[in-house]
Amino acid sequence: MLARTYGSVVVGITAFKVEAELDVSAGLPGFNIVGLAENAVKESRERVKAAIKNCGYRFPTQKITANLAPADIKKEGTGLDLPISMAILCASKVLNQERLEDFLFVGELSLDGAIRSSRGILPICLAARKWGFKNIVVPEKNGKEAAVVEGINIYPVSHLSQTVEFFRGEIGLSPIQSSLKELLDAQENGQEDFADISGQESAKRALEVAAAGGHNVLMTGPPGSGKTMLARRLPSILPPLTFDEALETTSIYSVAGLLHENTPLVVKRPFCAPHHTISDAGIIGGGTYPRPGQVSLAHNGVLFLDELPEFKRHVLDSLRQPLEDGFVTISRAAISLRFPSRFTLVAAQNPCPCGFFGQENQTCTCTPSQIHRYRTRVSGPLLDRIDIHIDVPAVPLEELTEKRRGEPSSTIKKRVVAARRIQQERFAELPLFSNAQMSVKEIDKFCVLGKGCKGFLEKICSKLSLSARAYHRILKIARTIADLEGKTTIETGHVAEAVQYRSLDRKLPF
Repeated sequence: MLARTYGSVVVGITAFKVEAELDVSAGLPGFNIVGLAENAVKESRERVKAAIKNCGYRFPTQKITANLAPADIKKEGTGLDLPISMAILCASKVLNQERLEDFLFVGELSLDGAIRSSRGILPICLAARKWGFKNIVVPEKNGKEAAVVEGINIYPVSHLSQTVEFFRGEIGLSPIQSSLKELLDAQENGQEDFADISGQESAKRALEVAAAGGHNVLMTGPPGSGKTMLARRLPSILPPLTFDEALETTSIYSVAGLLHENTPLVVKRPFCAPHHTISDAGIIGGGTYPRPGQVSLAHNGVLFLDELPEFKRHVLDSLRQPLEDGFVTISRAAISLRFPSRFTLVAAQNPCPCGFFGQENQTCTCTPSQIHRYRTRVSGPLLDRIDIHIDVPAVPLEELTEKRRGEPSSTIKKRVVAARRIQQERFAELPLFSNAQMSVKEIDKFCVLGKGCKGFLEKICSKLSLSARAYHRILKIARTIADLEGKTTIETGHVAEAVQYRSLDRKLPF
């Protein structure tokens, strides 16, 4: 007896359709799974057999062969338990083959027949809709996640017996639905606010410019100056996630197994802050079966690296590809995967090993050579990809004790969204999302200097001995500042402010 059902596996963040063909024929009892199945899939034989028996159904005593097609794609994970068990029950004539044709099944079985949650449900549902499936059966705990996808019926189930009874017409199940509007409206709830920060007006303005133009930021300041507080509030002034961005980000978290049952859709821009002891595989992604790293989990959000010089040199250098290309490629002997990783990098460091170099009320105990070694732990190629360098000094006590609240994030966000809208219109015919992504060609085209501005910028670059790299960075930042003010040309005031955001281009006083 030949039976067939459909399932899916996820490779990277891409879902592939799997056709589970099952043949029951005369011969010695046995259960073989073929089709490039990894260990977790092969072990499904025992789970499926125990689950079917414990649910009170007869398990075939003949020779069973399950083929997972296509055979050239590695199958890993436990989500194929349910389609295999449904194929066996169909071959045993417990179920009707025709009833299963329009369904795709995903789920892991426990020994008593309960259906456990699986990773990667969202990318599977998105792909199933493209493949033309109208119905998909998913674990109950993944139901809300799957219901985010419109145009397909999602049937959440909790037990194998419940699934069988549904297909035999003994019980009815209703497709689950989700309110996308309510999910997206939740973006504004529970975010930290810039109004909570006392002082640091220049640093808050720099982060507003960074958010408006998609610029990466490096903050230098003593311990306790508020660098982490500032970084954690940056997502609150970034433009809201679009639905497509939310789906893309949620797919990454679903594959990584980090999506909470009650959070079916990531609707707030991610904020990832890995510890400085993280490995290159942890930040970029990897493993025997590659999983997303911190750069991918921060996709469409913020990656915060506190104590930047304390990170391993090769870990920091591995950030160069995602910062440049917006994705990261992980290659293994048998497979090469690409994970999206377009994020805003916010880094923080002390001015010296003790943290008090240049502070009026604290004495620095570091020697010039120690400060130099500390500053040069971060490679030049990485610093090349950071547009804004700002100093974050300690906040005076009188500012901390003031009861006056600063400007709220909601007000700053309106200016940022307006500036981003200008950039969307500017780059409508180009594969660019923000001013930070402009190359020299686009800078020459879009960074038009106003009258007298060119001479002022040349004088600044000559006096400060700025490189060509710093010159182009200043132009991109000035373009963003002009966008925040709704100006079509870059004026002298915009350039003057942009120069202030290149503090590392000024040489140390020794």
